Amino acid sequence: QVQLVESGGGLVQAGGSLRLSCAASGSIFSINVMSWYRQTPGKQRELVASITSRDITNYADSVKGRFTISRDNAKNTVFLQMNSLKPEDTAVYYCYAVLLTDSQRPGNFWGQGSQVTVSS
Repeated sequence: QVQLVESGGGLVQAGGSLRLSCAASGSIFSINVMSWYRQTPGKQRELVASITSRDITNYADSVKGRFTISRDNAKNTVFLQMNSLKPEDTAVYYCYAVLLTDSQRPGNFWGQGSQVTVSS
């Protein structure tokens, strides 16, 4: 059993900041990639940022220079620091992990989602 638990969403004014956290727990051997996706009603879930176990990062063009992804490998936790937030960043943000379980089986897991609302 693997769980991803997110925290840190909320309501913020445009130009403000929020920090999302996602902690993975359970039968985990190692985590390869941890990512943040977001989704708005009627649209497909889109990749916001990802980070590998070697700290190689990737960002959507729409968030480059404003968002920063980081991870704490010892705690199996990934963070998303969101600065200069815009109303169009409003979405449900999902944590996603690609990992190996204790039984050496690959698995992909999603968090429960965290609402981020940016008011204009």
